This record gives sequence, C-alpha cells and structure tokens, in this order.
Amino acid sequence: MLFRTTKETEETRSLMTRTPTGHGAQPTRAPQPLSAETARRCKARVLLVEDEADLATSLSYNLEAAGYQVSSAMDGTAALRLATAQPPDIVLLDLMLPDISGLEVCRRIRASGQTPQPIVIMVTARGEEVDRVVGFEVGADDYLVKPFSVRELLLRMEARQRAQSVADEHEHVGTAGAAPGKARITIGNLEVDSDSHQVFVNGSEVHVSALEMRLLLHLLAVPGKVRYRRELLTEVWGYHPEVSSRTLDTHVKRLRQKLGEVGAYIHTVRGVGYRIVAQSATSEPRKRDPEGNKG
Repeated sequence: MLFRTTKETEETRSLMTRTPTGHGAQPTRAPQPLSAETARRCKARVLLVEDEADLATSLSYNLEAAGYQVSSAMDGTAALRLATAQPPDIVLLDLMLPDISGLEVCRRIRASGQTPQPIVIMVTARGEEVDRVVGFEVGADDYLVKPFSVRELLLRMEARQRAQSVADEHEHVGTAGAAPGKARITIGNLEVDSDSHQVFVNGSEVHVSALEMRLLLHLLAVPGKVRYRRELLTEVWGYHPEVSSRTLDTHVKRLRQKLGEVGAYIHTVRGVGYRIVAQSATSEPRKRDPEGNKG
C-alpha cells in the first residue's frame, strides 16, 4: 500500500518557511539548516517510468513532497528521450511498459555512456529470483517488488545515494595515500585490482559490476572473517537497518557464477552472512551474531 504521508514528507514540510498574512502576523521563523539527507534529495532529479497513471501520480506526489525533482514517463520511448534531454540522478523503472521493456530501457541507459550514470531502481510486480537476477545483470542498482511502502522506497533511494556518494569520494581521493601493494589483492586463484577495477581468475579477466566489485572488496578486506548481512547491506548498499532485502543474496549468487570455480571461495554462514577463504565450501553452520541478529 502506498501512503501519502511519510516521515520524510513531514520533515521536508517542517523545513518550509511560512508566509505571514495580515497585520497581526508573527515574524517568519528563520529557516532551519537542512540535514544532509534532505539537502541531497532537494538536488536529486528523479525520472519515474510507470505506465499506471494513478500509481505514477501518487509516487510523484510523495517524491516531490520529500524534496525530489520529478519528471515522469509512461513508456520506454519517452523515458529514454527524457533520460537524454534531462539526465536524471535516479531512475525508478517499471519493467512491464507498453512499448519497450524496462529491462531494455535499463540496458540502453547503461550503454549510453552518460557520466555520471544514474541510480536505477526497478519497481515492479515481478518478484521471482530469476527476474531479480536479470534486472541486476542488465545494470539495476536495486530491485523493489510491488506492493511496497513509500517509506521503504525513500529509504532505498537515500541508501543508494549515500553509497554512490561514498564511491564518488573514494574515486576522487584515489589511492594516493594507500600503502604500496594494497590496491592489488590475491587470494588463491583470485586476484583483484581495486585501482583498475579488474578481477582475474586464473589470470583471465572476469567482468564485474561496480556493486559486485564493492561487495568483493568488502569480503576481501578481512579474509576468513564473517561479514554479517546487516554490515554488508549498510556498508556496500548504504541500507538503513530497518530495510530488509534479498539484494545481497542475489548479488552473491551472481558474483559466484561470474567467478566460476573461484566463486566457491565465498562461503555462506547460514543465517549470519558471508566470508571469503581460498578453499571451496557452500555453507557453514550457523554462528552467533554478536549483535544478536540472525541475518
């Protein structure tokens, strides 16, 4: 169910200055400083691609109330035209469009060479694992299944923006202050060069997405140590703790497939998270999360 009133909406409205009316009007209160999240929203351009008019209207209302600048398209052709004319920061993309599939729209956006690339969040009724895998394969950053709450959508959008900001900062800073040899990590037959964004298995390059690279580097940062689900979702995706997602599992599965035999280095610790070691295993006994989480 979609809600027209959210915490974010109230926060944004509370920051608006009231205009005095009449002779007895009180002086306008000085505007409060914007939070980092609100400031980020006010600058972000959202392209909403949704062919259901009522849903598109409701989403536009809530997004604009939360501070986003929204443009809408009801089919894939219009979406691609708008994405070229007014490059968005975030694309909310339905898959079942009347002309071009949302998957094809995403594929063309990723192939366009636009810099920087927008965040693409697929918003669809297709919730099967194969649909999620294909969505991530063509370049989606996140995948949200209908029905969903506006609050969850906003949390996911903010999470993706935070993650992108961190990635941009790391790219800007580079590795000028890094210790020699730290940019290239080798474990067994797997070699990762974070500087050049390259992954090699037995000397042959394997192409991975930016998100898959971030996930791999987080696992490799502490070889052999369990990285908890909440930790990975927060650090790699920037998710708020209250957001539950199968995104992590889908990305791990896809990353294993891409790495081939080396994919078995990524161990599942059931109910807790993942770790990477240079030996094959598919799962391990459940371990206790020190935070009391089950994953």
